Amino acid sequence: MEVTPFTFLNQEEYLNFFSLYPEMQDFGTNDGTNNPVTGSKKRKKIVEEDNNNGSAEEEMKNKIPLTDILTSLMLLDEEEKQEQELYFAQSQQQKEIFEANYKKKSEVMSQYYSDFQESSTQLTNLEQSHGKRSRSAAFVAAASAVAVADSSSSGAATAEVGAAASAAVTGPHRRLWVKDRSKDWWDHYNSPNVSEDEFRKAFRMSKATFNVICEELDSAVTKKNTMLRDAIPVRQRVAVCIWRLATGEPLRLVSKRFGLGISTCHKLVLEVCSAIKTVLMEKYLHWPDELTLQGIKTEFESVSGIPNVSGSMYTTHVPIIAPKASVAAYFNKRHTERNQKTSYSITVQGVVDPKGMFTDICVGWPGSMPDDKVLENSALYKRGSSGQLKDVWVVGNKGHPLMDWVLVPYTHQNLTWTQHAFNEKIGDIQGVAKDAFARLKGRWSCLQKRTEVKLQDLPVVLGACCVLHNICTMRNDELDAELKYDLFDDEMVSENGLRSSVAVQARDHIAHNLLHHGLSGTGFH
Repeated sequence: MEVTPFTFLNQEEYLNFFSLYPEMQDFGTNDGTNNPVTGSKKRKKIVEEDNNNGSAEEEMKNKIPLTDILTSLMLLDEEEKQEQELYFAQSQQQKEIFEANYKKKSEVMSQYYSDFQESSTQLTNLEQSHGKRSRSAAFVAAASAVAVADSSSSGAATAEVGAAASAAVTGPHRRLWVKDRSKDWWDHYNSPNVSEDEFRKAFRMSKATFNVICEELDSAVTKKNTMLRDAIPVRQRVAVCIWRLATGEPLRLVSKRFGLGISTCHKLVLEVCSAIKTVLMEKYLHWPDELTLQGIKTEFESVSGIPNVSGSMYTTHVPIIAPKASVAAYFNKRHTERNQKTSYSITVQGVVDPKGMFTDICVGWPGSMPDDKVLENSALYKRGSSGQLKDVWVVGNKGHPLMDWVLVPYTHQNLTWTQHAFNEKIGDIQGVAKDAFARLKGRWSCLQKRTEVKLQDLPVVLGACCVLHNICTMRNDELDAELKYDLFDDEMVSENGLRSSVAVQARDHIAHNLLHHGLSGTGFH
């Protein structure tokens, strides 16, 4: 607080002031004097006391904040201590809960393991006693039959014995360890009431052909019932495989159609394909014997005019998922350029007769391998190199080399009329093989797309498709026009296209005979 100095009056002014206000003349007489000087001293003393009191108040005000700070710090320390105690108490409580839960879980797991061992022991004992129950049931059944023969009047007693025998034969109720799935779709197609067209559209073959395949594979794919579940019937096993090959649908859809697990469907496809390879390939896909070979030669010659043709050879590619190893070997450059996306494939080399039935196949070589290299790694090449294909021709394309037993078209520029006419006839024979592969891929759609089958299992699946193709062709199961497949496999000229001078002369001689004996069928002569 700011104090302004007071202006003091002199003696004359003082007397004049009190003359104006007589009632104030007694001012300052409390101490027994009327001295104005004395009064002024008192007023100064009062002002000084007020100043001293103001200073003391300001000092007290300065001291108060420090006290508040100390008090606040003490309160904060107390709160922090309380929070630490609370946190410790909560942690201890959580620890106790965790230990209790762990102890409870351990007890439950121990009890579960004990129950599992007990169930396993009971199951083992049940299987061991199954044989004994069967013998006891047979004995009881025989005894009941004797009782029936002895007396017909004891019908009620006999019925009781028969019921006991039946119960003994049936044994305890069987537990089926399978998930309940709908099988309505398969039940419909397995019914004798399904139409021929509907069945053919689903399985790409007639009902009669399907029945023949099931009969042929019955002994190879039949499984026995167990105490836990009934075996899948042979017809359903074969149907799973054929429908998967025919449609190329994913396994999850196959599982939904047939009411089976996904892994079960995958296993069935491989098992049935393996059975087809083991049981049916030797019967339906093999190199023709001498009598059959003579008929093949005659039929090819009637079509083309070229003698001694034992088969038409072609190599196609089947797309696959990029393998984990040797990726570059399976890279298909031609299909990548055509499809504008990275493509991988494996090869299928096949030789067909005039009807388009396969007589020899070589499956599984990487897609980057050219046709002549695939041929060199095949069993057909070994057979031809060892002289087993003497005096016969296997007609190939420009991707195959000309050898003593392989006949291919002319590939150089500026062909003569004779050479051009020869190439047309070779093209007619090649058309038989191309048509066979087009029907193969059209009937079995799994060959048109990348499959879920592992690379090491794929040759078995492809071999099964070729065998089934032969069976359908042999039984005249025509392929629907809507399933026709446009075959695409770019042919590349073999780097070493001429490997036999004798074969060069023989090809020129055949070309000369075709043109000059009126067998070329062209307009050049």
